[in-house]
Amino acid sequence: MGLGLGLQHIKEIETVALGAASPRDAAVRQSWQRCIETYRLDPARACEAYILPETRLREHRQRSEELIRTARSGLETLHGQMGGQGYVLLLSDAQGVTVDFVGDPTFDNQLRRAGLYLGSEWSEPRAGTCAVGSCIAIGEALTIHQSDHFDLTHTPLTCSAAPIYDTDGTLAAVLDISALRSPEAKVSQALVLHLVSAAARRIELANLMARSRGDWVIRFSRSPDFLDVDPEGAVSLDASGRISGFTHAGHKFLAEAVGAPWRDPATVLLGRPIGDFLDLDLDGLPLLTRDRPSETRLLAARDGNGVFAHAIAPPRPIVAKPAPRAPVPVPPPASGALPAALSALTGGDAAMASLLQKAARLAPTAIPICLQGETGTGKEVLARAIHRCRGAQTPFVALNCAALPETLIEAELFGHAPGAFTGAGPKGRRGLIEAANGGTLFLDEIGDMPLLLQSRLLRVLSEREIVPVGARTPVPLNLRVLSASHRDLGALVREGRFREDLLYRLNAATLRLPALRERSDLDWLIDRLLTETGGATLRPDARAALLAHAWPGNIRELRNALEVGAALAEGGAIGLADLPDAILAPISAAAIRPDAEKDEGEPGEANTLRAVLADCRWNVSEAARRLGCDRTTVHRRMRRLGVAPPH
Repeated sequence: MGLGLGLQHIKEIETVALGAASPRDAAVRQSWQRCIETYRLDPARACEAYILPETRLREHRQRSEELIRTARSGLETLHGQMGGQGYVLLLSDAQGVTVDFVGDPTFDNQLRRAGLYLGSEWSEPRAGTCAVGSCIAIGEALTIHQSDHFDLTHTPLTCSAAPIYDTDGTLAAVLDISALRSPEAKVSQALVLHLVSAAARRIELANLMARSRGDWVIRFSRSPDFLDVDPEGAVSLDASGRISGFTHAGHKFLAEAVGAPWRDPATVLLGRPIGDFLDLDLDGLPLLTRDRPSETRLLAARDGNGVFAHAIAPPRPIVAKPAPRAPVPVPPPASGALPAALSALTGGDAAMASLLQKAARLAPTAIPICLQGETGTGKEVLARAIHRCRGAQTPFVALNCAALPETLIEAELFGHAPGAFTGAGPKGRRGLIEAANGGTLFLDEIGDMPLLLQSRLLRVLSEREIVPVGARTPVPLNLRVLSASHRDLGALVREGRFREDLLYRLNAATLRLPALRERSDLDWLIDRLLTETGGATLRPDARAALLAHAWPGNIRELRNALEVGAALAEGGAIGLADLPDAILAPISAAAIRPDAEKDEGEPGEANTLRAVLADCRWNVSEAARRLGCDRTTVHRRMRRLGVAPPH
């Protein structure tokens, strides 16, 4: 850069740093401001490239050894794609130090002088505005082209960089493609930026796969076409279905699903159940493997957006589950014993036994069934059991009608012909209804389906055929329709929010699941769910608290409580203190209520107190600590409830 251009560059930086308008990218303007205001760099003072001493470089490389090994193949492949174009690849750690390097050895001297070499430091405080340093600062891919650089010695360079995030969401490295010279136009580097971003994404995925050998991995893509070969992002799940790691794109997608900031991964994502972000649980993972066509593997996010998914199972079972306790026999239906899929759903509760007898008689028929019940009572579990009674080889397609926005639900339900609308694929796409052909279509939260779609669904159920969006030829259907809702569909009809004729099509038979607090087999259900926690046991005080709880969240809340207890328990025995606060709060409140506010005391309260004392070997001080009150309160409650230690 000539003297006149150099002075012009310095002046532009100074005016932009003072807030003047500039055609430069926002990332460049903000970096210039950081260089002057935060790092106190002088644009008129040339800064030569800095190469770390060998001993310090060795320390940085040792800390990045695993990542270097994972990324090396990707770097060599990418350099081969850029062969003959004069580009060099740099892998820098989170401090901006180049820990790996792929370039043409004939240019070593020039590259070293320019800082495009092993051991060079490209942090913003050291080098000013540059691709690696600015990428570290903002956490996103970008191109710093020629005079975008802060330092005059770097203005001949063009550099494009993309961040590489670790599986816990922290920035681990930056992948950079640089050239000593390039065409003047910055737009000429658009393809380079795309290539470096794609390479960084693949390195993240390889790193996640290497660290998640014992976990499920779910790969995501907005389009089904490249889902299995080049996904956009991925998330790993531990044995309980909780998030154990992710790539950057997978992290951002799930964070957006709940409106959370992606820059705070430890508290927002890690350790939370995947069901908090997607309409998915562990039981649904096998349905997302490559055994099913990619276009049918659609998941709904909590913000209503859809994404296609590919689940990869771990090489070993997620949890070694002991054989479940044999259920108490229930009276069989008139035609014989209950099918195994249904008998496994109860431990002898009379209401469940009656419901399952009806389900067993309805299962072999084509009669539409509407499952009603509070959230968390197991409506989808019952729907899958009814489906298995007809043969597990046929498809079961579940759709949460509350999760898909109106703009997506029509194309996802009915599919579309090639080129049916702007953005439609050239091959068209089979809809979820057609994917269920020959099996069962389960419409969950049917009460939340938009009215316009209710009309189309009614036509499908009436005529037993489907016409994809943009198509002319109907596709004949042979499927069983099961639906579910926690809403009062009759009330929705009266309010004009649900079609009465569709209701009659869906609820030819209605099965109403009892709430967990109404079931008499809670003890059996606790033991059954315990087998899914990896062999945890339950201490008497904790069991008494679970039996006394009202369970507003039903079976889902019970499962979560046991999983939390198993995770917190020491030695595998879940105690009262290991249970979630929602379970403990009513017990603590009962323990510290003034006597004037107490009734005679329910049997459940006495049983809970007796169980806590027994678990503490009748040590009143220890029981008071667990209940969150003092010793006198415990003695007073013992007298009032007639609880006495055994002789």
